[in-house]
Amino acid sequence: MKIRIALLVLLTLLTAPAIRAHAADDRSGRVALVIGNAKYPDAEKPLKQPVNDARDLVDELKRDGFDVDVGENLNGDSMRRAFDRLYNRVKPGSVALVFFSGFGIQSGRQSYMIPVDAQIWTEPDVRRDGISLETVLGELNSRGATVKIALIDASRRNPFERRFRSFSAGLAPIIAPGGSLVMYSAALSSVISDNGGDRSLFVSELLKEIRVPGLGAEEALNRTRVGVTRASRSEQVPWISSSLAEDFAFVPAGKTAATDSAPKTSPIVDRTPPATTVETKPVPKPTVTPEPEPKSATLPRPEPEKQEIAKQIELPKPIDVPKELSKELGSTKTEPVAGDTKQDDEKVRLALRDDPTVQNLSNRIEENPADANALYRRGQVYASKGAYWSAIKDFDDAIRLNPRDVEAYNNRCWVRTVVNELNAALKDCNEALRLRPNFVDALDSRGLLNLKNGQNKNAIADFDAALKINPRLTSSLYGRGLARLRTGLKSEGEIDITTAKGMDPNIVKEFDSYGVR
Repeated sequence: MKIRIALLVLLTLLTAPAIRAHAADDRSGRVALVIGNAKYPDAEKPLKQPVNDARDLVDELKRDGFDVDVGENLNGDSMRRAFDRLYNRVKPGSVALVFFSGFGIQSGRQSYMIPVDAQIWTEPDVRRDGISLETVLGELNSRGATVKIALIDASRRNPFERRFRSFSAGLAPIIAPGGSLVMYSAALSSVISDNGGDRSLFVSELLKEIRVPGLGAEEALNRTRVGVTRASRSEQVPWISSSLAEDFAFVPAGKTAATDSAPKTSPIVDRTPPATTVETKPVPKPTVTPEPEPKSATLPRPEPEKQEIAKQIELPKPIDVPKELSKELGSTKTEPVAGDTKQDDEKVRLALRDDPTVQNLSNRIEENPADANALYRRGQVYASKGAYWSAIKDFDDAIRLNPRDVEAYNNRCWVRTVVNELNAALKDCNEALRLRPNFVDALDSRGLLNLKNGQNKNAIADFDAALKINPRLTSSLYGRGLARLRTGLKSEGEIDITTAKGMDPNIVKEFDSYGVR
């Protein structure tokens, strides 16, 4: 008996340091940066989900032993400082995690996380103002992190693609260093629509899986993908890339998983203007969850804050102008638009056959002709390259499949305006505004339409309404300046034009491409 006890004591003494070392390795050296960007000035309204998702994930990661830094509505300088702090916290052997929810753009086959104050009109602006995910993972690797995890919920239709100033079709495949695990909330080069809730389906499913004790991180993310795919009926299929060489679990085996009863941080609060917001570490507060809005078969209504705007803005309602009069009025105001003939359109479309994005979208459409989102995205590519008639056809098909696709109506209005199909364009813009009152992009599009149509007072009214919602909308500011000059308001027009050119030096060239001078 004494010999047996002595052996047990000896084994305990020999194995205890190893057990403690393993526990230390598993529970220390875990660092994370969690960012939820919701309030983008260029967007029609703040996103509902990013901040709430970020706070929920922060609570879970802290329970799992992570040293978490959290940022909400970060501008470019704040995001860069937050990543610098993350890099400085990484030690050799660390587990480093990055979560970002907001708008993302792919450029040059890289994915960029976008700060709330980004000024994006051309593709180089993406690389200037965005934060490259590949650069982040490379820096974490160089600092010695052995496990690098990136969870990116940024596959949204972003406001920067308005007027096709820059094309963005979801996120790009990642070329990550070894030991990386990357997950996007949706498939490559695809976007998802807001489900209307305060939390995203992606993060809700993710939290379920990472709470399972002993479940490896890669398996947890694979289960998350299955859960999201099933819950969305395959409309949203997350994308995963893994090169992990080590076993890692968020909750070690044998540990009790966290429950939903744990305290959570408060829901999103509008604290300061987005452009000057700095990173914050919210103090945990009891969750205040608003009552869900009842589903209705009626058309979508404006958010409460937009209803307040609606009281202040008298939306202009221009009437349809006869085609002959439209040509007469527009003849002295616009120039022919290059590339708007069917022959030029065919040349551009053929030149795009080898474009990877067009190939991907065309393959999706061939496999599923009812893929309205792929048709919408391909229409954007065609329009951005000048294949306007092909773009119109894709938008036609997208609207046929989804008659309530307000973005497709707005974009078809814009393209039809560029090719001088002004009567049809007006109907599209009016329908977009019927479906979504005070839709700033549609007001901007209709302002351009009225400008081309010679309806300068209507153009001023549309641009005024758009600028009341988004005072930084350069296209509306420049368009209003042109309309004011035409109506004899010389000083006001010159101020608008000078201000717009200061904000975007390419705005004159852009309007020239529309045939408007």
